[in-house]
Amino acid sequence: MGPPALAAAPGPDRVKELTHFVRQECGFCHGLQLTGGLGSSLTSAALRDKPSEALIAATLYGIPGTAMPGWAPFLSVDDASWIVNTLKKGFPQ
Repeated sequence: MGPPALAAAPGPDRVKELTHFVRQECGFCHGLQLTGGLGSSLTSAALRDKPSEALIAATLYGIPGTAMPGWAPFLSVDDASWIVNTLKKGFPQ
């Protein structure tokens, strides 16, 4: 398997599910506009210089000692890669 940043794009139904997931689950802590709250900002500007692989790992496995849970029971590596790459471009409304 290639690097996570090069993962295959999900189909249109999964994109809809993942968009809803980010808005609801991630938005709960990172703010409904993803500009920060309990969790840090997930805007493209805030994530620009962060390594995608580290963001994918944090999405899947959480960040120990913080409120960030691991979402691996619900997301695949491809899902997490799509989320990170889309956040870095600017998440759709």
